Parts: sequence; C-alpha cells; structure tokens
Amino acid sequence: MRKLTLLFAAIGFVMTAYGQSSVTSKEWGSNEYAGIWKLSVGTPEKINLLSELDITPKKEALEQMPESILPISRSDVKTELRDGKTYISFPLEKGEKIFGLGLHFKTVEQRGRIMRLHMDHYGENDNGRTHAPVPFFVSSRGYGVLINSARYIDVWVGTAVRKDSPNAPEEKDRNADPSWPAQPYSDNIEILVPATGVELLLFAGPTMLDAVRRYNLYNGGGTLPPRWGLGFWHRTPTLFSDRDVKDEVAEFEKRGFPLSVIGLEPGWHTKAYPCTYEWDKSRFPDAPGFVKEMLDKGIELNLWMNPYVSKHSEVYNRIKSYTGSHTVWSGEVPDYSMPEVQRIMTDHFRKHQVDMGVSGYKMDENDGYDSWLWPDVATFPSGIPAEQLRNLYGSLMQYATTKMYREQNKRTYGQVRAANAGTNSYPYVLYNDYYDHKGFITALINSSFIGVLWTPEVRSSKTSEEWLRRMQTVCFSPIAQLNAWADGTKPWTFPDVEKEIKEIALLRIQLIPYLYSVFADYAFYGTPPVRAMNLENGYAIEAETEQGKLDATENPYAMAIRREVKDQFMVGENILVAPLFTGQKERKVVLPQGKWYDFYTGKLAGEGEVITVKPTDSNIPVYVKDGGIIPLWPAMAKFTDRQYPLEVRHYGTKPGTFSLYDDDGSSYDYEKGAFTRIDLNVTVDKKGRKKGKAIVPKGKKVWSFSEYNFRFMTE
Repeated sequence: MRKLTLLFAAIGFVMTAYGQSSVTSKEWGSNEYAGIWKLSVGTPEKINLLSELDITPKKEALEQMPESILPISRSDVKTELRDGKTYISFPLEKGEKIFGLGLHFKTVEQRGRIMRLHMDHYGENDNGRTHAPVPFFVSSRGYGVLINSARYIDVWVGTAVRKDSPNAPEEKDRNADPSWPAQPYSDNIEILVPATGVELLLFAGPTMLDAVRRYNLYNGGGTLPPRWGLGFWHRTPTLFSDRDVKDEVAEFEKRGFPLSVIGLEPGWHTKAYPCTYEWDKSRFPDAPGFVKEMLDKGIELNLWMNPYVSKHSEVYNRIKSYTGSHTVWSGEVPDYSMPEVQRIMTDHFRKHQVDMGVSGYKMDENDGYDSWLWPDVATFPSGIPAEQLRNLYGSLMQYATTKMYREQNKRTYGQVRAANAGTNSYPYVLYNDYYDHKGFITALINSSFIGVLWTPEVRSSKTSEEWLRRMQTVCFSPIAQLNAWADGTKPWTFPDVEKEIKEIALLRIQLIPYLYSVFADYAFYGTPPVRAMNLENGYAIEAETEQGKLDATENPYAMAIRREVKDQFMVGENILVAPLFTGQKERKVVLPQGKWYDFYTGKLAGEGEVITVKPTDSNIPVYVKDGGIIPLWPAMAKFTDRQYPLEVRHYGTKPGTFSLYDDDGSSYDYEKGAFTRIDLNVTVDKKGRKKGKAIVPKGKKVWSFSEYNFRFMTE
C-alpha cells in the first residue's frame, strides 16, 4: 500500500496550479488563472467528465476576477491510494456548510449526508442517484472542489469520524446522557473514487458565488439561450397530428395567450421507443410546410426524442457498428463518445429536422433507469466502460447537438434528462417526471451550485389552486413550460383562474429583457441566472435542528431533524421569489440585508428580517432589492425581432444601475462582439427626487428597444 499524506508533496502526486496570489504561490505553485488549481492524485484515468466535451475556459473573464486564497492549506487535505482506489479527505470546520454534489430535491445543505453520485432517474431519495450527479461541492468558507471522475463516486459529508481527527467527538453514554447523539460530530468530507487516481480542480472565492462563477467560467461560461427560448412553451399531447397542433395554436391565439415554442412529444416519429427520427407522414404529411407555417406564426418547434435507434430508421445500418453490446427498448445504443457517431447522427438530424427549421430537442431517457438501461457490464466500441459512459451520455448528446446548431450559427434551447460537470455552456435545461412541487423548487435552488439549469415544468393539477401556484412558479424558471404530453391539459383548463394564468404568462414575456440580461451575465461572467439564497450577499439564516423523537420503528436512534430554508430563490441580481404551495395561506420569507420592496406595488416589505406574508391568489411573494431596476417589455402574446418600448421600473430609495443586454437574439455573433450593453441608471438627489437615464454606447446597434420609460415604483 502506498500512502499519500499530503496533496502536493507526496509520491505519485502531480500538481498543475492556476492562481496569482503571492501567498498561495508559496503553497500551491505558479498559476494561469486567479484562484483555480488543477491537482492530480496518482494516475488519473484518461476519460473524465470534461475530457470529451471540448471545453474552452473563459480566459478573459477569469483574469478579471479578483485574486483569492484558498481557506485550506496543503496539510489539511489527505489522499491515499489503496486496493486500486483513491481516497480523499477534506477538512470541515464547526459550522461550515457544504452545498452541491448533485441535483437534489429534498435537501440544500449536504453536511451529514452519504451519497453515491450516480447518473439515474430521481427515485425520491437524495442519495446521489439523480439526473445531474455533479461531483462539485462548494463550502461556506468560500471555495469549491470538482472531483473530475466519470466513475460512481462515494461521498461521506461530515459523517465519518476519523481516529486521527484533531476534533474527535467525546464518547457519551446513551443510557445516562440525554444529549447522546446518534450522529457524532465529524470534521471531514471523505471521498472514494474507484480508480487508481483522479484529477481535482479547486476553485477559490472569496465568496461561494465567486467559487461557483470560477467553476462555470472554467467550463466555458453559462449558456445564452435564443431570446425566443425565454418565452412561453407548450408541449402538445403524444400522437398529435399537424392538424391537432394547428388547432392548439389557433386556440392560444383566440384566447390571447403567449406562445413561443410548441414541443412535439412521441408521435411525430414514424416509430418511437426506439426512434427513427423521421416524420410520420400519416400525422405530418408535409413536415417542411408544417414547420414553415409555425415559424411564420412566430412559433419555434422543439422535438422529443430518446437516444435509441430503431431498426426501421434509415440511419440504422450506418450506426449499427458504432453501438453498444446491449439494446434499450430493442433499440441500438449509439456510442456518442465517438466523433463518427456524432457525425452520423447529426447528419440525420439535419436532414430530417434542422435544415427545415426545427429549433431544438427534448432529449429524453438518457439519464437511466436500471430496469431498461444498459447494465454496467455492457461494452461499447470506444472502449469506454459502461459506468463512465452512463455518467457522460447526456453530456455527450448535449455536446453533439449544440455543435450541430453552432455550425449553422444558430442558437438552440432545449431540455435534457441528464447532465454532468462541464455542461453549463450547453443550451439545455433539466427536467424529470418526479412531480412534487416543493421538490421542484428545491432542485431549482440546488441547480445553481453545480452549473446546470432546471425547470419546474407544469403538467396536470388536481385543483385550480395547485394549477395557479405551479404556473406562478414556472414564470420565474429557466424555461416557462406547460407539458400536456399525457393529459392534454391547457392553460385555461381551470376557467376560474384563467385570467390569472394569462397574466402570469404575459408577465413572463414582459420579463424577457431582464431575464435575457441575467442569462448574458451567466454566459459572460458565470453568474447563475436562478440561484440559491445562500449565494446572495447579506443572506444569513441557520437551518434549525431539533432533537428527533424516539420511535422504535420510524426513528429508533432519535436522529435529529434539520429544517432548512429551501423554498425561496433569487432570479438575477434584483428579484427574490418566494413560491406558494397548495394549501398555504401564509408563509415566511427571509429577506437578506438591506431594504426589499414588493415587485407589484413598490411598497416596502422589510429589511434584513424574516417576514410573514399573506399573499392574494393572483400573486406569489416577489420582492426587489433597494435600488433594483427591472426592465420590462409590453404585455404581449407575440414578439418578433423588432424594437419595443421598455418600461424601466426602479424600486426603493437608493440610486441604481442595470446593465441591459441586447443582441440579435438568435446567432452566435455576440461571441465576436456583436452585442450592446445599455446602462440604465437612476440617480437620487438630496431631496429624494429620482431621475432615470438610458445610456446607449455611441455607434452601437440596438435590436430590441425603441424607447426607455422610467417608472419609479416607490414613492
């Protein structure tokens, strides 16, 4: 057994460092980017989470970030190679919080939990088997770590008690001491990687948000969706025909409901489960004409598919020799890690969908479910083990399809069931079939720690109240979507709340200038567009822990119960959203430091405190920070590539500024500098009088705004 006791000095440990601080240089070596270090333990495997994705760090943005020192030293981190596996231990201080380590639906803080990070559908248990088992954690001390391995990784977050710990817990007698804890204090994060080495990437802060931003920028920055992608989406029922879709669109138009994207579910293919990726002429006799008619109405098309190729597809003979040893639903499993597979499949997609104007895909069933997915004993022509390919498969499909659209200089935006580290620059939003509303919001919060996007899409509801609450939530999501694939539900399914639902959908359109600017900050600076309150400056609230009650069946060790805030989040820099759930008549909202104002009225809501609110049916609690500026388009059912007047709302009494982003809304020309940042400024004089001004850089093009009308919401 060879023991590696220090990360940077032991035998077999190779380090490449990135950072600029003179203090850190003494401990961690020279650097290229401020605050990022790449470390190799033992002999890392050639295949990892980032190796197959052709990622280019956002060098300029990284260089503009402040220098930072890691709050841990080289002697704090221990590694060991044993039994063909790699063991890593990171320190934990008292009170330190750990976030990330996958897309979770029930918990936000991860200290005290044990997980195996494993790509899978979500099975209603935060055990690491999830749609995005990203092995990246961020600490409240202001740093983050990516364990860059495509293997299934075991993690013990503050549960394992080491004998060599300097903070070992005191032994207590359960018979005599009522303070006896079922989970003794642990001061470490233990990680097991089933390989003879692993690459680690460490990201300094100084804040948690800075660490997350560095992580996103290192992986290519965030995605900037096309402007239409931030409109309202409606997925039609399975087996719909072109006539059915046209009737659906006509009904949206008749009722004045916004509609930007129609999603076609299984039924547009000649065969699905497995798929041909070719139009069924009995339901779509003139697919090119149908696509053109939708585009002429200002409606983009998004097509459902899964990865498994039918023997009846014209691409079958070309792809067969590049598929795995096992089938899924009797369909071939293409090895998407191979460039030839990507070329064959995207050529097929171009021919049958993209070249006729289809805007993107919903890529289903690439996360896994053991009953039908390939097993870990499967083999693939690339030689990549099935375990690694399972963790990479959704990422590879995102990479291949994004590259296909990039080659046409056309942005896409779609949905996917599987993602992992390195996919934040790809234009896909995660979803699943788990339909717990509270869990959806917790996942939305967790997505911000790990570089993925998540949508709490709306499907059927049992009551009009549930319908309303879900729609109010999705308004502030990366994708605002109603999914009627199984039940045919419509925005107006509950007539008693149709008016309120329409207002919500129209608000989504109004918010596009704000949301588009927020996503631009994701693309350029790595700042998550929707993020956890824990990443907000001035937010400080402790999870409440109470002693569990002894129960011989449910809780035989009287385990403590932790209650944490997992039902509010930030959208961009200025908006705080506090969703309501069915049956709630009131709720508590934690307001960070500073004054916060009601989004709808402009009235003061509170200042750095916990408030209790009793909202109306029409609105959920939404607040704007003091000095916050929210640019809004008109409330319109349709928007096109032209200029619209902008309402610029200012909240509170402080001066404010907002960097409004604009470009052509559809191409990648912005990466070559074809974009404009418009400064929206509000000044406040000594008498409290406010003045707004929009500053357009001289000679710069404006695509989307015709005028700037300032509205001061707070008197």
